[in-house]
Order: sequence, then C-alpha cells, then structure tokens
Amino acid sequence: MPLLEIQSLQVHFPVTQGVLAQKRAWVRAVEDVSFTLEPGEALGLVGESGCGKTTLGRAILRLIEPTAGRIVFKGEDITHLSANSLRARRREFQMIFQDPYSSLDPRMTLGDIIGEALDIHRLVPSTIARTARVSELLESVGLERAHAQRYPHEFSGGQRQRVGIARALAVEPKLIVCDEPVSALDVSIQAQVINLLQDLQHERGMAYLFISHDLAVVEHLCRRVLVMYLGRVVEAGEIREICRTPHHPYTQALLSAVPVVDCDSKRQRIVLKGDVPSPIHPPNGCPFHPRCPIAEARCRTERPELVETSPGRWTACHLVRGQ
Repeated sequence: MPLLEIQSLQVHFPVTQGVLAQKRAWVRAVEDVSFTLEPGEALGLVGESGCGKTTLGRAILRLIEPTAGRIVFKGEDITHLSANSLRARRREFQMIFQDPYSSLDPRMTLGDIIGEALDIHRLVPSTIARTARVSELLESVGLERAHAQRYPHEFSGGQRQRVGIARALAVEPKLIVCDEPVSALDVSIQAQVINLLQDLQHERGMAYLFISHDLAVVEHLCRRVLVMYLGRVVEAGEIREICRTPHHPYTQALLSAVPVVDCDSKRQRIVLKGDVPSPIHPPNGCPFHPRCPIAEARCRTERPELVETSPGRWTACHLVRGQ
C-alpha cells in the first residue's frame, strides 16, 4: 500500500476586488495532479518558479486547503479531516521550509524550537528526557549539544537549515516534504545538506517529497521525479531515464539549463521564449504551447492527457504520443 496517494488534486485561490471583496477570478495554482509515494521513497517534484510546486506540497500537508481531489495517507483519506483529528496525525508528516532565516522563531532557542513538537505531542515524559532528546537530534544533524541554548541569529544559513531538519525529525515522521531546502544556501553547503538528508533517510526509512527547480539536485537524491508546469504534471518517471532522454519539450528545456562541468560538452541550450502564462487565465489546449518550440495547431486547442508513453514513463504531449 502506498504511503501517500494524491488523486486529482486541485488548489484554486480566489481573486477578489472591491470593498465587498467579490470574487472576480481564480488562480489555478494546482490542476488535476495525481501520484503515489511509497514508504521510504524519495520522489522529486521539479519546475520553474510559479509552477505550483510549493502550493502542492503545502496542500498535501493540509497547510493549504485543497479545492478538489483526495489526499490519502497510509490508507486514510485526510482531505477533509477536522483540525482536531488532523493534529493527532501531523506527527507522521512534516515539512522542511525553503528559507532557513524566516522559518525559525528568532525569540526561541534552538532547544525550544526543536523541543516544541515534543511538548505538543507529549513524546517525552520529563524535562530531562526532553533535553536528552533535543541533544540527540542536534547531533544527528551535525550540530553540538551546547547549541541548544543559543538563538538562530548566531548561526549560518546552512546551520539554520540543519535546525529545521532536526525540528522535522523530532516527531519521527514517515513523510517529510522538503520545500527547496538548499536553494537559499551556498553551493558548497548545498552538497552537505543533501548528503545529510540522504543519510537520514537511509537510517530512518522516511519518505521524501523533494521540491526543487534543479534537476541535478533531484537526481542525486530521488529515484522518480514529477515535472510540473503551470500547475500540471507534464512528465513523470525514473529520474535517470528522464535526465538521459527527456520526452516533453519543457523537460528538455529544464535539463538544458543545468550547468555542466565538461567545457567540451556539445549539449544545446534551449531558451524558451516569453513568460509563464498567468494561472488566472491559462491558455487553451496544452498549457506549454505558447512557449513550445515544436507546437502544432492541435496543441493550441486540445489539452494533452498525462499518459504512459513507455513502461513507467508518463508524458503529457500530443507529439510524444504520436497522435
């Protein structure tokens, strides 16, 4: 049984206007997304800024209420659970936020930041046990026990993100949504944090939904990947296969933007024209067709469905399907 099953999930935000805040339109941030995540698996979610990655991750954890669809966690539909019912289940799924500076309360010590979840879920019987558990968590992410008495402003961005990881680990979750956890860090620090996440997963058997705009980072950590564009999944499958032979034109453009060390590489850079269309007024047909270098007349009127184009490989493109 999958750990997480997402069925036709949609997230729309109202656009209001006037003194009475009348709804004039809807921002279609996530449109008809479906996938499964197995226990202990790392699944990548990639796409450029504004494609709906973060909104999808927050909706899965019910930090944002979905408009339609189902969220099934460990066989239980949690889409419409009340706040009280959901609170008891929150210890099983946690989130690591993108910004290590704004995601930590500057008025709390590291010990209180990490220990807060232990108190809420009553996971330790005494103050002594709480202190020991916080120390253990700090050491597990490469920090020192003495850091528990210090404040976030005393640490670098990489160290703060380690605190965010320790906070997520405190309740021993089965699933962690990693929302671009290394994008705000220096390149040298990114590798350290990625390796830490990988080691923790092997030790604890957690599942990751790893959100990123960088396919190279995702390839290092994940086995499968979903590629999103304008709120929809346009390609899905094994990360190594997709990086080797991308099918969708958007995936090809993303991969062409990944820096390579080999100066003699002859890989062609694909530069997309125009900007991402507005999610308030998405284009008819294929959402990518205004920027697609190979779009045909059919692409402007018919929306392609996400279909299995080869074993374990899913693509939403009329031309890839050959129809």
